Order: sequence, then structure tokens, then C-alpha cells
Amino acid sequence: MRVALALGSGGARGYAHIGVIEELHERGHEIVGIAGSSMGALVGGLQAAGRLDEYTTWASSLTQRAVLRLLDPSITAAGVLRAGKILDAVREILGDVCVEDLPIPYTSVATDLITGKSVWIQRGPVDDAIRASIAIPGLIAPHVVDGRLLADGGILDPIPMAPIASVNADVTIAISLAGADPEVRRGEREPRPSAERLSRMWRSTSSLLDTKAARSVLDTQTGRNVLGRFVSSEEDSEESFNEQAAPLVPKLGGFEVMNRTIDIAQAALARHTLAAYPPDLLIEVPRTVCRSLDFHRASEVIEIGRELAETALDNLEGRGSES
Repeated sequence: MRVALALGSGGARGYAHIGVIEELHERGHEIVGIAGSSMGALVGGLQAAGRLDEYTTWASSLTQRAVLRLLDPSITAAGVLRAGKILDAVREILGDVCVEDLPIPYTSVATDLITGKSVWIQRGPVDDAIRASIAIPGLIAPHVVDGRLLADGGILDPIPMAPIASVNADVTIAISLAGADPEVRRGEREPRPSAERLSRMWRSTSSLLDTKAARSVLDTQTGRNVLGRFVSSEEDSEESFNEQAAPLVPKLGGFEVMNRTIDIAQAALARHTLAAYPPDLLIEVPRTVCRSLDFHRASEVIEIGRELAETALDNLEGRGSES
């Protein structure tokens, strides 16, 4: 099949896009068009440039410490994370290539913070297109492209279906990174990092950050909330719920409130997009697969993407053979 992909936003859950693409290749399907928002723009740009395998190898080698170094915390008015080191690594993998020269048509979707409109980037350096789309509000500073102040594409278009509507494809596939987890019941508490693990991680991480600005960020509550996103644990020695007033209501920190607010808004926008531009196949990656900044869990999340794609494509191909 000739396939057009809409790759959604969702931080580290975007590694699942790689698993879906690998499954498509395994079955011999041809990808003829890609649009992506945020992490979807990053994975999509690398795939369109033929460099996704190199990126996957690099991302799968990252440890928690390596990720913390790459995110490069800083005190700025526009973002807590510089993330320049990540883009440097991506540029090294991509090389000097422009969107209009890619072998696969590619659209990076960003948001113009001044006009409040969605922006399709279909020309210019691929690394600029990616950098603009991954500028997560409050975390990574916006990026200026052609005189426009651009931020995360998922702000307005978390699943960019419109850019692939005109692609000559047999099948359109949308990948959402905000799906509900069928194994988590409503009101059930999700795993939270224990205080001891967070403290150990904090001590080991502080020695990695070699600038005064970075250390001062880690002395703030925002910095601590950011670090907490990296810690995964099946235990929860700290009580995260208010047992007296509402046993099932979690106590969310400032970062978690912001992140959950973005998730809710993007889920609502995604429903409208999918109603306007229904894909032939929708693959939903559960929001609980990993935290937004768990970039050290590439191999695990890629495999989840492959498994979800395998099931979805089996169903799609089964319907095709019946007809």
C-alpha cells in the first residue's frame, strides 16, 4: 500500500511512531507522505530524509543521565530547557537538507504565537522545521522562522491530518499519542516516583550539570518537577493522594498541572481534527505508556508502537481481503 502518515504530538511517547513505521516497512508498504507535530515532526522529518534508522540507534542508547545533559536546563523567560544539544545531535544525523528536497513529501506543523494560527512548514532547512514544532510551551523556547515566532505544533494541531489530505495514497494512517489506557480504570492511581528514588536521582544528576544557570534551575520547584518526569517506579512510598478529603484525587505539582492541561486540550482538538479528516486507520498510543520526558525509554516505547501497529494493520488488511 501507498501510505500517508499523520504523526501526533506527545513527547517521548512519539518513539511509538518509529515502531509503527518499522512495522509498515516490514510489511512492504511504501510511505508517500508525512505530516507531523512536535515529536511527530521530528520522527517524520528523519523518516522523510532516510535517516530514521540512525536516529533510532542513537536514541535507544540514551540513558537518564545522557537525556538530562541533552535537555540542558536553563533559566530563561521563554523555556526551562534549551534542548540545543538534542538538536545538534539531530542535525548531525540529518546533514544539510531542506524540506523541499526530501524524497518523501513532508510537512512540519508549528504554531504562530503572534497570529494564533497553525503553520505548515514545507520549505527551508529540515532542522529548523523540527526545532519550531518541538518548542513545548513553558519548557522549550519558541523558534523564529521567516520572521514568525513559532512553537509546538500540537498546540493547535496535535494530529495533523489536513496536510496529507491531498497526498496520492491508498491509505491514510493517523497516530495519536493521547489514547486512553484500557488497563487503567477511571480513578485508579498511576505509579509515582518514590521520595527515595527521586532523592537519589537528584543527587546523581546535580553533578552532571556544569553551569551556574543549570544548577540554579535545579534549585527551583520547576526544576524539581522537570527532573521528576524522568523517574519511573513501580513503587510509591510517598503518599500522593489526599486520603482525608478525596482518596482518589492526586496532588499534582505545577509541571504536572501544565502537562495534563496540554494533554486535555490536545485530546479535544484531536477529536475535532479526526472528525473533519477521518483517517483510514487510527492507531492510539495510550497516554500512560510513558511520561512526556522519558526519552531514555526509546526501545520500550518503539516496541509498543510496533505491537499496536501490528494489530491495527492486521485488522485493516483483513478488512481489505474480505472486500
